[in-house]
Order: sequence, then C-alpha cells, then structure tokens
Amino acid sequence: MNIFVAFAAAGFAAAVISGCTPAAQASDPAKIEQTIRAQEAAWLADYQKKDLEGLAGQYADDAAMAGPGEALATSEGQRRKSLQGLISDPNFKLDFASDRVLVAKSGDLATSRGHYTLTMTDKATNKPATGTGSYLTVYQKQADGSWKAVEDFITPGPAPAAS
Repeated sequence: MNIFVAFAAAGFAAAVISGCTPAAQASDPAKIEQTIRAQEAAWLADYQKKDLEGLAGQYADDAAMAGPGEALATSEGQRRKSLQGLISDPNFKLDFASDRVLVAKSGDLATSRGHYTLTMTDKATNKPATGTGSYLTVYQKQADGSWKAVEDFITPGPAPAAS
C-alpha cells in the first residue's frame, strides 16, 4: 500500500516541478483548494447517503483506488464493486477530513491528504469494528473544468493528534 502512496506522491512532485508554464501563472491555488475542499464535503455526503452514483462520479475514467487488503481498482466496474462493498455493509460509517491540500503550479493537479474513521463489520467476529487512518487523493482538472480523483489510497494507522 505504501508503494502506491509513494508513486502518487512522486507523480505529484514531478507535476509541481514541471508546472512552470504560462497557465501556471494564471491558476489560483486558493480557489482550487476551496474547490477541492468543497468537493470532498460533497464526497463525504455521498458516502453518508450511500449514493453509489455520486461516489463513482468522483473518479476520472482511468482512476485507481485501493484500501488495505484490497486489490487495486483501475476500471469503473472495479471501483463500483469496491464502493458497493463498502456502502452495502450494514455497519458502514465513514468520516474523513483533509489536513492538507496542495495545488500544482500548473493548476491542473492537486492532492488532498487527510484522516478518516471507518466503521465496518469485522468478518471474523461479525460485529462492528472501527478503524482510523490516513488517505491521499490526487485530483486532476478535467476538460470540462471539473476535478476528479485519479489516485485514491487509504492506509490504516493511529488517529491524528489533536491540533
């Protein structure tokens, strides 16, 4: 799992370094950050409503997503199957929030790193189990101006320290 996060971070770093174009000067990082934060609020609402169409719509056609112990989902069908598995669990509950949004100078890529709390049915005990961890999502601006996730990875870990 960590190797996927490393690849996503390396790709983002390369994009930031190469973002020295005239378009980069025209981007508004603060506005893009606000857009990403608003999109994540809508994404969380889609999870809370268990809205598969809304959740699937957050991803670009070629996006990849994975969670601990899950296979990398790189097609729409694979992503939908993974998302459906989450939201169909009767004990499913998710809360997440971004701790940091970075915007590439090019204005066409952004990352959101944050923390989550997830409750699911433990397959061994058949009882609700709650876990915490971190996520990293890489967003890419689409031709229509919208932002879609192109990489979305979570990793379990301790809850973040209070700030």
